[in-house]
Amino acid sequence: MPASRSTFRIDRFKVPEIALPAFMSRVHRIDRMLAAMPGCLQHLVLEQSGGPDDLRVVMTLVEWADVAAMAVARAAVQEEYAREGFDPPAFMRALGVQAEFGVYALDAGPELLPA
Repeated sequence: MPASRSTFRIDRFKVPEIALPAFMSRVHRIDRMLAAMPGCLQHLVLEQSGGPDDLRVVMTLVEWADVAAMAVARAAVQEEYAREGFDPPAFMRALGVQAEFGVYALDAGPELLPA
């Protein structure tokens, strides 16, 4: 196994339709910040269209070169939030957003045996 491997941060949000513009503005702002950071290999913002109720599902996916790159980015984001006086949990509560956060690694799958 290599010493470093991609690490994925995948966050899923349930956002009331009425809160979507304010929430997406913040999501795209942080996405631009993360995209410029060393070790960011890819970044996506996904939105599920339509649905049976007034909730939209928004997912963000960022692939980092390794855990260390993700940790540096996290610290930079926290510093920016502190500088702004921005409180993400309070922001999401005020908008009625439900969030799930996760860090994932690629499944190596079964080892291939020589033919």
